[in-house]
Amino acid sequence: MSRIGKLPVEIPAGVTITVGESEITVAGPKGTLQVPVQQNTTTKVEENQVIVTRKDDEPESKAWHGLQRALINNAVVGVTKGFEKRLEIQGVGFRLSGGGKQIEMALGFSHPVKYTAPDGIELKVDKMEIIVSGIDKQKVGQVAAEIRSLKKPEPYKGKGIRYVGEHIIRKAGKAGKK
Repeated sequence: MSRIGKLPVEIPAGVTITVGESEITVAGPKGTLQVPVQQNTTTKVEENQVIVTRKDDEPESKAWHGLQRALINNAVVGVTKGFEKRLEIQGVGFRLSGGGKQIEMALGFSHPVKYTAPDGIELKVDKMEIIVSGIDKQKVGQVAAEIRSLKKPEPYKGKGIRYVGEHIIRKAGKAGKK
């Protein structure tokens, strides 16, 4: 039995879960999310819990079991608390402005870089920090990764966009002549 898949998902107050044939709908105070139903699992809502079981012991069924439970749990957390990722910009002359749906960054290129967030994602600017927030964990992570890819941290001086708390392995510069 999957260690993750066998755990029930607690349904907090204010959250409703509807199980359909092709998708599970999770609605809460922050919004509504749809989770696709995996073919080899069965999802039941009992009292204030969601229980995911697999139909057989085939390797493919075992693989989907934990994933289905994790997707439902992420949707429940998303519609109640939401998710956020923080990115920081380091570098001389780098600037950041905007907020809401669009931010503008000066990253050392000959032109300013503009990034527009997809629906369901909010961007906040706090000095040299970008806060990406939303209810869909996958979307929040994807947007944070796309922003980071605009100017990845380089290993010599550490300049670029990085996650808050991310450690960049630094390289030694040129060796001097003797």
